[in-house]
Amino acid sequence: MTPTVAVTDSWQAMADLALADSLLSREQARAVLQAPDTELLAQLAAAYRVRHHYWGNRVRLHYLLNAQSGLCPEDCHYCSQSKISTAEIEKYPLLAQDKILAAADRAAALKAGTFCMVISGRSPSETVFEQVLAAVRAVKERHELKICACLGLLSPEQAQRLAAAGVDRVNHNLNTSAAYHQEICTTHTFDDRAQTLRHIHAAGITTCSGGILGMGESDDDVIDLAFSLRQMGVTSVPVNFLIPIAGTPFAHYNYLTPRHCLRILTLFRFLLPRQEIRIAGGREVHLRSLQPLGLYAANSIFVGDYLTTAGQAPHQDWQMIADAGFVLEDAHGQAIAP
Repeated sequence: MTPTVAVTDSWQAMADLALADSLLSREQARAVLQAPDTELLAQLAAAYRVRHHYWGNRVRLHYLLNAQSGLCPEDCHYCSQSKISTAEIEKYPLLAQDKILAAADRAAALKAGTFCMVISGRSPSETVFEQVLAAVRAVKERHELKICACLGLLSPEQAQRLAAAGVDRVNHNLNTSAAYHQEICTTHTFDDRAQTLRHIHAAGITTCSGGILGMGESDDDVIDLAFSLRQMGVTSVPVNFLIPIAGTPFAHYNYLTPRHCLRILTLFRFLLPRQEIRIAGGREVHLRSLQPLGLYAANSIFVGDYLTTAGQAPHQDWQMIADAGFVLEDAHGQAIAP
């Protein structure tokens, strides 16, 4: 029988549901997001039960390379690289292969298991796409890193070619709910993004997709996003918290508190129990001194900088992980000896 639980039952009962692969109701999900701060530690303890069941005390590190910056024709309101942004950022075409390899060297030195290559733009041109494929093969020859590519909208044929080149994972974030997507971008649709994820899955590549929280969405939008990611069978889920960047339409958005961020991570763990959940952009800005508590729900973080904003120093990440009693995980899922 499928277990059921009333909204008023304990967070541990919700963890039982997650461990039984049963879906929380919308009312239960709202209860997680709307709980008082006095319940936060109990929520995290329940989330940790689920996290530990699938991931133990291991933490995965990902390293992010902004391989092509700016020059994007899309109007994503949160992004400093979009065509409507006036943010002062570096703008450059795809990096030369030697610079990409140097970044992969740094990823390996920083104990990352996954090297994430990101390019700006709606979809890569054939010339850029070929250069990306060549860079993937070169990195694979040099390191045992897993490679995640984030290249925008992709066709089925492009997804197949990425698989053949050795790409382990492709990232394409849904970003928000289907209902709220029009409020954050008008140059492509939620369905466009979902279609790219289907192409990736069909090519046999694991999918990486998450969202950006703090863009004015409702609790139901947060819940719908998590439901969509579960329905699509996404493997890796980056949870970004909006960094309000001057020069973007969302520069004045500042709705998040560290406690609410932790409740969001708890909800994502309950709704996506088996998935790798990564505390991504905005971790340092919004969780601040409570960053270590995020690891009780999430099992992955980025090490180093983000696309156009700086991250915490790597040695601080390593220390935070060790101080909280967690251990690093390599590209093969094995704990790295201290």
